[in-house]
Amino acid sequence: MKALLYVISFLGLALTVVPAFLVFAGAIPWETHATLMFAGTVAWFVTAPFWMHTGSPDAPANPAP
Repeated sequence: MKALLYVISFLGLALTVVPAFLVFAGAIPWETHATLMFAGTVAWFVTAPFWMHTGSPDAPANPAP
């Protein structure tokens, strides 16, 4: 399950980066770029928090220095 989240997250990240270069190269119109970036942003923020969480539930929120 975590591997699937990795794949979806990095596809979302790619959808936020690659269309910018395609617009710069004149390969896609700006409206398509905006749609792809929105889809990529949603994919990233929906999936990334699930695999980025590494702390245990027993760990204190703010450890003492």
